[in-house]
Amino acid sequence: MLRPLLLFLLLATAAPSTPPSLSVYSDGGWHSWWRADAAPARWDAGLPLVMHAVQWEDSANGIALGSLRLSAGGEAWRTRAIIVRVDPSRIRFTLSSPGTRLGAPYSWTIDSAPSSALLALNAGQFDDDGAWGWLVREGRELQPPGRGPLAPAVVIDTAGRLSIVPADSVASLRSSRNVMTAFQSYPALLQKEGAVPAALLRDTPYLDRSHRDARLAVGLLRDDQIIIVLTRFDALGGALDGLPFGLTTPEMAALLGALGARRAVSLDGGVSGQLLVRLHGQEYRWTGWRKVPVGLVGMGG
Repeated sequence: MLRPLLLFLLLATAAPSTPPSLSVYSDGGWHSWWRADAAPARWDAGLPLVMHAVQWEDSANGIALGSLRLSAGGEAWRTRAIIVRVDPSRIRFTLSSPGTRLGAPYSWTIDSAPSSALLALNAGQFDDDGAWGWLVREGRELQPPGRGPLAPAVVIDTAGRLSIVPADSVASLRSSRNVMTAFQSYPALLQKEGAVPAALLRDTPYLDRSHRDARLAVGLLRDDQIIIVLTRFDALGGALDGLPFGLTTPEMAALLGALGARRAVSLDGGVSGQLLVRLHGQEYRWTGWRKVPVGLVGMGG
């Protein structure tokens, strides 16, 4: 078994000979819908081909769970996107960490979420010193903002509204009494009204546009509902879905745009990406291989 598996992995990770592209499985076949050499600079609306291909599996309490089959280059030739759509008027989000210390060693996983949680996922990014960037929990700032042009903040105000705030606007919010929950992450995938950041459209020294990995992102739809997307390697019947194979950052931006997001930001993916959804007493789990400092938990509002 080992030798066939190694051969399969070598074939799956072979470098593509054509510009990266994305296809979606719908109506019994694969349909191409995005190419890196013709990538749009803005998503003014979702792409019907992709939106209609989502297989919605369950919904309750303001949460809908669906999935999408994708094909991309190299090891991402079979990728599944798990999609969660959230009505923020019915879900109350909080930041969660096992203790007051946000630095290493890390100890949060979806298993840390309370049994009453309807939704849980890892939040933001981290480095060797712990959680990175701005953190606000229950209206109290735990950590000051980090710096970076593609490092927006996910902010939830006292009314429960979620917004994705550009990095250059974070400073003005720090003195506000209207912020209940906030965390910072990077890179931005979609900026104001669906604009794709320039760094995702052309090579820069600050971002590797060709790196493939499992991905996790949060976005804001045009009706102000929230979308969360996690990708998993989907070959061999999902037997290897824990492998950190998947989309590039530009491809993830395209996916969020095609699903109708007007703003979006990447969260820590790879072996850290993890998601828990509970609907109708059924628990759906996508675990990570690594513990993280902080999680985002959604409770029934």
